[in-house]
Amino acid sequence: MARSSQVTAWVGWVWFAGVVLLVLGLFNAISGLVAAFSPEKLVGLGEQGIVVLDVSTWGWVHLVVGILLVIVGFSVLSGRGWARLVAIVLVVLNVLTQFVALPASPWWSVVTIILGLFVLWALVVHGDEAERASASASHLP
Repeated sequence: MARSSQVTAWVGWVWFAGVVLLVLGLFNAISGLVAAFSPEKLVGLGEQGIVVLDVSTWGWVHLVVGILLVIVGFSVLSGRGWARLVAIVLVVLNVLTQFVALPASPWWSVVTIILGLFVLWALVVHGDEAERASASASHLP
């Protein structure tokens, strides 16, 4: 089945995904900075004894992922083709890191995971429409 080359209103979902990428990136960067300079450690019980998780290490991970999400968010908003694929990879990585951070900040992690799933849906299902919209806008006189 051939897809139509016409741009529909669904392209708004891709712009929503770009804005959410920016917001998630900024919040991840801020929370990453806070955690990176935090001396706290999370202690839990595992099958083989006590498990210690260094919060500052995950802070650096969140900071780097947050900065990359902001950069890719701007690129998605500008309709770059490569940005859609990179955003999908980064959002999956962000969701996985949020699952690890779930015990430390459950509410924020759950909200981030849900928003990440919306972003994934928008980019996978309607991402090519944003590329067509930016291509057709560049051909305007």
